[in-house]
Amino acid sequence: MKFIPNSIGLDDWKKNSGELGDYSMASRVEGTFHECVVQGIIQTEHVEALEILLQGLCGVNKERLRIHELCLKSSPNLGNGTSEFQLICDLEQQPEPTWTLRHIGGAMRGAGAEQLAVLVRSVGESKVSKQAFRLFNALGYRLDHELLRVGFSFNFQRGAQITVTVSSVNKMLKLHAIDEAVPVTPGLQLVEVTAPASADNYTEVAAAVCSFCEYLAPLLHLSKPGVSTGVVPTAAAAAASLMSDGGGTTL
Repeated sequence: MKFIPNSIGLDDWKKNSGELGDYSMASRVEGTFHECVVQGIIQTEHVEALEILLQGLCGVNKERLRIHELCLKSSPNLGNGTSEFQLICDLEQQPEPTWTLRHIGGAMRGAGAEQLAVLVRSVGESKVSKQAFRLFNALGYRLDHELLRVGFSFNFQRGAQITVTVSSVNKMLKLHAIDEAVPVTPGLQLVEVTAPASADNYTEVAAAVCSFCEYLAPLLHLSKPGVSTGVVPTAAAAAASLMSDGGGTTL
């Protein structure tokens, strides 16, 4: 099995950013790692029940989520194919929002990867300053689209360091108009389960993620990104059961 690299990664960005003088963000690259990920959708009316279930399973408090995400793509004249970065602004951080540069690389390919129920991909992340958007404009990147994700997340240890994110994905009708964002899919919210991994332990991490996702099966189906599975027929009954006793029912 192997990873299919994208045309440009964090190392290329770091090298180029240092050549831009005042535009340089002087930030430390956090590193590149592998990530196991599955996604699914849930009807907004069942999100409260999912939160109750997650609270009982994870044993930790939820964290509020409000993320402004800018997707930047390279111009054709940059060559080497199209590359894409995400600038992520965490609006919940106080006293000032924090910025992270994220690059999603190629997914693992091969017979072994196809047998996994999760997608294993390479990810690079770096803490950056609010000048990052100016830097990428100077490098020839352009804003493709921007999103506002609002919801909550749970971070916990269960065979691996797992993060469950539940969010409403909203699009901007005007440039940077966060307050005017509208849902991309009204009535539905995105659920994502991720866990960092390495080339040596991704099979164990994938197994831990799959094992945890089985507990969520009555409410939603989770699969590799890009595989549409729709809502689960049992969601309404499972949600009603959870809401009736605050999560005490075994699903």
